[in-house]
Parts: sequence; structure tokens; C-alpha cells
Amino acid sequence: MKTVAIIGSTGSIGTQALDVLSELRDEYEVVALAANTSVEKVLSQVEAFRPRCVTMQDRKAREKLSFSLENNSTKVIDTDSPLESLILEANADITLVSVVGAFGLLPALAGAKLGKRLALANKEALVLGGDLLINECKKFGTELIPVDSEHSAIFQCLLGQDIDEVRKIVLTASGGPFLNTSKAQMLNASVEDALKHPNWVMGGKITIDSATMMNKGLEVIEAHHLFGIDYSKIEVLVHPQSIIHSFVEYNDGAIISQLGLADMRVPIQFALTYPKRKFRKESLNLVGKNLEFSTPDLDKFGCLRLAYEAGIEGGDRPIVLNAANEVAVGQFLNQRISFGSIYEIVDETLKLFRKTEVCDLEELLEVDRRVREFVLGLIKTGGWRR
Repeated sequence: MKTVAIIGSTGSIGTQALDVLSELRDEYEVVALAANTSVEKVLSQVEAFRPRCVTMQDRKAREKLSFSLENNSTKVIDTDSPLESLILEANADITLVSVVGAFGLLPALAGAKLGKRLALANKEALVLGGDLLINECKKFGTELIPVDSEHSAIFQCLLGQDIDEVRKIVLTASGGPFLNTSKAQMLNASVEDALKHPNWVMGGKITIDSATMMNKGLEVIEAHHLFGIDYSKIEVLVHPQSIIHSFVEYNDGAIISQLGLADMRVPIQFALTYPKRKFRKESLNLVGKNLEFSTPDLDKFGCLRLAYEAGIEGGDRPIVLNAANEVAVGQFLNQRISFGSIYEIVDETLKLFRKTEVCDLEELLEVDRRVREFVLGLIKTGGWRR
């Protein structure tokens, strides 16, 4: 029986992971759950899976959870760093980190210290602290398995192969809801329109990132760290059908790809059960399917270009890129800025925020904090407008 801790259990990935685990109860036991504020959802999950420990990042939510579980055998972790404390307390065979944004870096680092398996569904952890996280995994002998569909695909295409024989890796992108929309129309899109992803069901932040194609840019940086491959060998192609999730081209011209349904349960299950492949009744039928590919329009989807530039420049640039984007996306979702302003704010922040060297976790977190303050000030004064 393998034990599993899920950090972000009430989000899109977390709930789908629990769906997968509910079908694998004979071999996997959920021993820890963590979320932010959704107490009622967590209580329902506790009832269904009976974990040994549970926590909430939000203090008030944690207090409410403690009261509700006062006579329950499940322990509520109550510390200043509840997620990291829960991970260490659970000491699970598999720690799935599926929280959204830069917030996921510290739980990911805690999972890396266990020396077991870290199933990572948080791309920002690698965007901010890629070298740091990879080094921690190597130091403690932790097995890092990506959960993102694209990186899971690449991971599978590289199995048994020599990374030095790779000519390039190709990340596929659906193109999001505005692929066939004019740039002018896209720039003034509503929140409702931006959240209408054609293929995937995801949380709000990642869905907006898909609409700007910042999500694919973050994945480029993530792939660089995960697979130790130079940016010059990472390509993005728009593939509207979302059937081929990514592929790898080798030096001899051979291309190995991974195809599957647009269902996150597939890469989630693979990350949990690897190297085994457990039975799933769902299957992809390719009859009648057309597979289309095109290069992304970097003028229309400028966020992808900014991510490439930030990754290549290195230093604190990916941190600045990510923090500015997270703040801007949050402001857009709250209808305080336009869709087109997301790119403008990130671009202006990268230009105005002075580049600094980042040597350790403390400095990384300080840059992240300062950028967020800077962007909020920029938005308040309208200083990004051109």
C-alpha cells in the first residue's frame, strides 16, 4: 500500500487526483490533504478518504476545520507553515503538489526533502526556483514526476532514451479560446470569454494563462529545468485538437510523441502509478480525427515571447515575469484591468524592475514580494498604459 499526500486537494488537479485514487484504493491510501479556504469540500474529502492529517493554509479556515474535526481521528496540522508541516508529518510515499502559482514553491521544496516521490502539478515552482528545486531533489534522492500533460508527455517520450541525442522537444498548445479571434477583439475580451477554454477544464488562473499563452511560456521554462535542455531546443507548436500532448525529435530525425484524451486524470494517474500503467476504461479514438499544427503568433500572444526572453536571460527575470503575471491575471479576473493589459503590465514590469542576482531562497522570495508590490502600484497609478 503506497501512501499519498495531496497539497491543493480542492482544486482542479486535486479533485481529479482523488477521483483517480478512489479507483485505486486497494494499492493507494490518501494519508494527508491540504487546501486553502474550502472547508466544506475538505470535510467531504475527509469523510470519503479518512486521511491521518489535514490542514488549511488560511488560519480562519483552519480554525473552523479544527472545530469540525474535534472528535475525529484525523489530525489537523496547525503551524505557521501548515502545508510544509503537513508534508513532513505525513511523510507520504507520493506527495502531489497541485496548488496554483508561486505559492507552490515551498510545499514542493518540502516534498523534495522527503527523498521519495514528488508529483508536481505546479509549474511556477520550477519557473521561480527551478535550479533550487532540482538540486534539492538530487540531494535527497527524490523522484520528480511532472503532472502537466505536456511535461508528462515529454517524460514518457524520453523514457529509455539519451537526452544528449535529443534534437528538440516540442510543447503543443491548444491556442486557447482566442486562437481564431483577431488581436483587436482579443485585447478587449471579457473574463467570461477568456475562461471558455475549448478543450480543457482547469482553474481560473491557468485558464487565463492559456488564453494569453503565458501558460505555454511558463511551460517552456519548466521544461528547461525538468529535462536540463537548452531553450534553443524547446519549441512550441499550436495544435488545436489537444490530442498530441508533446513530442521529442531525436538526432536521427525520429519523432516520438504521446497522444491521449484531453483529460488530466491520465497524466495524474501516470505520476502516481509510474512505472506501472493501471487500467483506465477511457480510450482515444483517432478515426476521423485531423491533426493540425502551426507556429504561434508572437505578436498576438506576446506573453509567450516574454517568457522565452525571461528564461533565456535568467537571473531574477523568470521570477519577475511570473509575479507580474500572477498579479495582473488576478486583477483581470476581478475585472479591474482589461485582458490586453495583462501583457502590457508584465512587459512594463520586466522593463522597469531592475535586474538583481538571486542566490538563495530568501532572496528569491524577496524579489517575488517586491515585484508584486511594484505591480500593484503600477496598476493603481495606471503607469503601464501606453
